[in-house]
Amino acid sequence: MSLDQALASAISTVPECVAGGYVDLASGMLLGVKTVDSHPNEVMDLLAAATADLFQGGNVTAIENIFKKARGTTGDKHHYFQEVMVNSDNLIHVFLRAKKNEEQVACFVCRKSANLGMVITKARQAMPSLEAAA
Repeated sequence: MSLDQALASAISTVPECVAGGYVDLASGMLLGVKTVDSHPNEVMDLLAAATADLFQGGNVTAIENIFKKARGTTGDKHHYFQEVMVNSDNLIHVFLRAKKNEEQVACFVCRKSANLGMVITKARQAMPSLEAAA
């Protein structure tokens, strides 16, 4: 299955999902995106950069390094921040770090009327297919 097909499948199963994307943090590239509504190109252009800021921004990296030092795992490449949920006026934004390659993140955008628990559950269930396709 291609990444575009995996994103389309994920969007169809995540409740009230209007967009999904897959970002490679190492390269800063948006590897794939699928939307059911029109979104401004400027938003798509910034999605990868914003996702990188959420997971690898200076303060996030500092917090992770403090936790690693406190736990005695300073050389470990594992990241503590695995999921980020952002609620805006009308939407729920869910960002999930991949398990096999922690430098990849899936993004789902759903209407605010969606059940947050189901959004997270279905987004998590979609991750293995997305990872396999990336």
